[in-house]
Amino acid sequence: MSESAAATAEDDRLKGTEKTGPASQQDSFGKEDGSDAGGHGHKMRTGQGWGKGIIADVKRTILTYWKGEMTNLNGKVIATSFFLYFACIAPAVTFGAIYGKATNNYIGTVEMILATAWCGIVYSLIGGQPMMINGGTGPVLAFSEILYKVSKSMDVPFLSLNAWIGIWVAIYMFIGAFVDLNRVIVLCTRFTDEIFSFLISLIFIINAIGSPFSDVGVVHYFDMDHKSHGPYEDQPFYSHWASALLSVIIFIGTTQVAFLLRKFKFSPFLPNQACRNTMTDFAVVISILIWTLIGNSFADIPVEKLNVPSTFAPTFQCCDETCTTSWPQECYGQEVPFGSRPWVVNLSDLNGKTWVPFMAAGPALLAFVLVFLDDGITWHLINHPSHQLKHGDAYNWDTIVVGAFVLVNSLLGLPWLVAATVRSLNHIHAMAEKLPDGTFVSVHETRLSNLGIHVLVLITIFALDLLKLIPVPVLYGVFLFMGLVSLGSNQFWGRMVMFFMQPSKYPVQPYTQYMAPKRMHLFTAIQLFFFVSLYVVKSIKVIAIAFPILIALCIPVRIFLLPKIFNEDELILIDSDPNTVKMWIANKEQEEELLLGGEDGEDNAEDDVSKHDEEEGVIEPTPVAAPVRRRRVNRVKTMSMPAGHFMFHEQPSALGPQLKPQMMFAGDALFTVPTVIQEEETLQSQDTNLESMDLAATPSTNTNRNNRRPRPSRAERRSNSCPVQNMMFEIQIDTGMGRAHQSKLQPLDTLNEPPIDSQHSN
Repeated sequence: MSESAAATAEDDRLKGTEKTGPASQQDSFGKEDGSDAGGHGHKMRTGQGWGKGIIADVKRTILTYWKGEMTNLNGKVIATSFFLYFACIAPAVTFGAIYGKATNNYIGTVEMILATAWCGIVYSLIGGQPMMINGGTGPVLAFSEILYKVSKSMDVPFLSLNAWIGIWVAIYMFIGAFVDLNRVIVLCTRFTDEIFSFLISLIFIINAIGSPFSDVGVVHYFDMDHKSHGPYEDQPFYSHWASALLSVIIFIGTTQVAFLLRKFKFSPFLPNQACRNTMTDFAVVISILIWTLIGNSFADIPVEKLNVPSTFAPTFQCCDETCTTSWPQECYGQEVPFGSRPWVVNLSDLNGKTWVPFMAAGPALLAFVLVFLDDGITWHLINHPSHQLKHGDAYNWDTIVVGAFVLVNSLLGLPWLVAATVRSLNHIHAMAEKLPDGTFVSVHETRLSNLGIHVLVLITIFALDLLKLIPVPVLYGVFLFMGLVSLGSNQFWGRMVMFFMQPSKYPVQPYTQYMAPKRMHLFTAIQLFFFVSLYVVKSIKVIAIAFPILIALCIPVRIFLLPKIFNEDELILIDSDPNTVKMWIANKEQEEELLLGGEDGEDNAEDDVSKHDEEEGVIEPTPVAAPVRRRRVNRVKTMSMPAGHFMFHEQPSALGPQLKPQMMFAGDALFTVPTVIQEEETLQSQDTNLESMDLAATPSTNTNRNNRRPRPSRAERRSNSCPVQNMMFEIQIDTGMGRAHQSKLQPLDTLNEPPIDSQHSN
């Protein structure tokens, strides 16, 4: 690297605008060709050549980081494995029960647990993005339910039709990865990502509290006809009101204790930081254990427990050897079933309709769009620059892996699994190191947590009776916790809340500082319209199969429609990644400084003319330019120093804007103040007498023939002001005991402290 290139990289690092990851391929504002292509600051790339994208993904991820990701075990990995075990097993049991009702038990709880276990273990070993967690999702469930109805109308066995469609879906996935179709996913911006993420988060929250479309949720316990009250309705001591109230207490307590323990990392309690970190890592697990014990402590007030089968076997039980009828629904009077269905699906069992394998290519195309977008958008959310992931993405390789999962599960009669958005985001949050305001510092990227989660799920298959001890309200509390955690980082949700805020109280964000509130609310309203449309389509089972089409529609709306409503600057501020926004703000500040540079140039020119006239004996009055009124914006603040300028950057935080020290321009300074992004240096002067040093002027100060200092330039005059009301900084010089001269910044409250004497610089 040349010296100029190294200097440029160092400048980017000091300014906090160093480009990493995908954004490093961009020019200003994430555009290589001048067009805002969207994504996380990168445009839709051209194809990498058939198959080359898969090879590049494997080299970038598995071949580079696999060994490190398999050996970086720590306490956080263990805690996250147990937390997300409960977060994965509960949806597996729930989705399995719903699958059983929707498919006449051809696919049930056992099949869902088995698919979750084996897909998770294999993916943790060979997947390209180990922070992603596979699982069942509502859209895929809705597709399977519709497919079962189609099979009944066609008089074709459901598992055979499902297997042929799964084969075609896998073929489409392989072709899509081979031709690098995933480059379309980078066209998704915050507009699409956050609508989808908010939808999934809200589904978790609504299902925990009480779904209006089913009997899932803690609120439904107050209904006397709820299925959980059935086994106890004949017992005289039982009260469904008492059971419902205890369920609500357990539900709220599980969520509240998890959030409370999660804050211990930044609290003063417990003996040391290691104990506080452990308490934070195991927060959800501890909460689950506490409230499970409480839920099982009231013998007279039973609450609903997980309903899982007692043995590991296919859910579908046959009436006879043909296994075409289900026991006991279709063979009344038969006390025991003939046996379970075979694990391997018979592809030739088509009831004489040999055209079914070819016909299956049609509905498989729609299923492919569903799986492809569900995976792609979740991967896009996982790899958002704010998550600080460093091990790269592997879209094409993971498309191959998920396609193989769909193929194998179809042949075994297991449900299809895709990237689970909320569980994946909670995996990242659990493995992250954060600041108190929730900002990501780093993420412990490992395969061991994903492996541990699904090994525990596999063990559960052989200990199903233990799951029956877990109260369902505890799992509802975990669902609520997961939904709220993923919701907290969603910008779309934050802007929706602003509908009900006083404008002067808006949080400090680029889109609140540089955009008009009406324009910001218009963008939010458009997102809200698409979100409501998605939720309605997903909730109506007749049209739920169109869910992926509506998601895909968000991409052309963002690319072609929104640029006609909003200008380029507005879309950058509200719909780009953080690095692109920072670059836009830096460019804006630079333009404003150039505008001020004209005034500074005039001042400097006046100084030169005055000096020349004095040498010639001509003294003329200096014209004073009229001040230019400018709108104040969020810009870098400068403070006076004995020899140079100490820069402060106004950084947004949960408590409002805060000034953070950024850099020091020393010039002819005798010393410099080290900051967190500079190496500590001490510039010493051996010929300087500190006792007689004039802290108000630098050694290079000149005077004119009238023994007066030249009039300072506008830039110098502007730097001699304090940017924060009632805040000054004192410079102390430590010269004791022969130590090197050091400088130290100490804030002073000018309202409470006495005036600073001549030995200090304001």
